[in-house]
Amino acid sequence: MSDSIKEIQKQLEEEFEFLGNWEERYKYIIDLGKELEPYPEEFRTGKYKISGCQSQVWLYPEFKDGKLYFKGDSDAMIVKGLVALLLRVYSGQTPEDILSNPPEFLKKIGIEKHLSPTRNNGLNSMLKQIRLYALAFKTLSEKKPE
Repeated sequence: MSDSIKEIQKQLEEEFEFLGNWEERYKYIIDLGKELEPYPEEFRTGKYKISGCQSQVWLYPEFKDGKLYFKGDSDAMIVKGLVALLLRVYSGQTPEDILSNPPEFLKKIGIEKHLSPTRNNGLNSMLKQIRLYALAFKTLSEKKPE
């Protein structure tokens, strides 16, 4: 069984606490981005592009077996790392869990204080899109065939 969103958020908080200074934390975020699986070219379209980000960001959702799985990418190293952080927390979770677990770990690790305003806007746009996908798939899965 996969870890819950709360457990994953707690793990990330502990990892960031262990790292200490922000230079190490930025390097860790970039390394997370490098570990993302390659993003399929066929999903590198306007349909999956996140608006509100300074750099280019794509997020592709797949709903199977009641869970939402994401693939993501960015053309900026730090942003790609932020995508990886969010996917680690939210990919493989149910829409209900995604909607009922806000990204409190971001405040706890202090990331919002260490990103530029435009990067923060982009991070919020990515979170908003993840929540919109969760809401859409939750609604679709609740519609019973007549």
